[in-house]
Amino acid sequence: MSIKEIDTVLPTTRGETGIRERRSVVKPRRWKRYEAVIIGTVAVTAFLTTWHFVAVARIVPVLFLPGPVDVGEALVKLFTDPRQNIWADLGTSGFEFGTGYVAASISGLLLGIVMGWYTRVQYALDPFVNFLYATPRIVLVPLFIIWFGIDWQSKVAVIYLGALFPMIINTMAGVRNTDAALLRVARSFGASETLVFRRVVLPGAVPFILTGLRLGVGHALTGVVVAELVAARHGVGKLISDYGTTFQTPKMFAAVMFIAGTGVLLTWLLQRIENRFQSWRPQIKS
Repeated sequence: MSIKEIDTVLPTTRGETGIRERRSVVKPRRWKRYEAVIIGTVAVTAFLTTWHFVAVARIVPVLFLPGPVDVGEALVKLFTDPRQNIWADLGTSGFEFGTGYVAASISGLLLGIVMGWYTRVQYALDPFVNFLYATPRIVLVPLFIIWFGIDWQSKVAVIYLGALFPMIINTMAGVRNTDAALLRVARSFGASETLVFRRVVLPGAVPFILTGLRLGVGHALTGVVVAELVAARHGVGKLISDYGTTFQTPKMFAAVMFIAGTGVLLTWLLQRIENRFQSWRPQIKS
């Protein structure tokens, strides 16, 4: 650890030239930048180690709690055993997720921006948004199956509704929480409403928008699994249901871990995008 010493002169009340004081400024350690990664890695390693020893000791039967090695082997078999047909299930779930999530992103961002920018539109649409957001999507799955059938359309509808409302609410909050001082300054310089929106409102709302997109990922993945658990011909949710009903617990854990890992990866990518677009936000120069 390196220490940089700085000399400062403290004035006195009796006119003396001052008292010289030596203060030490400690430079931050380099590993501080990686503190989150280090602590997270240690925590995950400790969890997996504990899980492994509990599984090896067979405190809980393997039917109820397979070990991480069992789950890892099952995950490998999912992708290497030609009888599993995992790629067809992944293709089905991926198509449903992508279609529903992209449609929800476009609709959610547009509705959130309009509701945040125009107060009367918010007053008109707010009751519907609150009502549908408070409705559990799982209760709508049978209705969507009646409307759209057992194929991908009903799954996309569940995913769409699950991801839509977090995006609307966060985008609307980002637009409405724009700093009023920035708006006054922009308008005082004669900026049009379009220019104010493009240069002030939208950049300031970017963190809220990306938070909504991250929340939407989790809701969309939940929608995929829930909809396929209820009724589906293919998909990862159908796979989890089949493994559960046939008591193939390691394979069921492997499928769940794959879904969770996909969510972590997508969330990490959105976090990187958020860091990339931080330059859109108004910055205060020192």
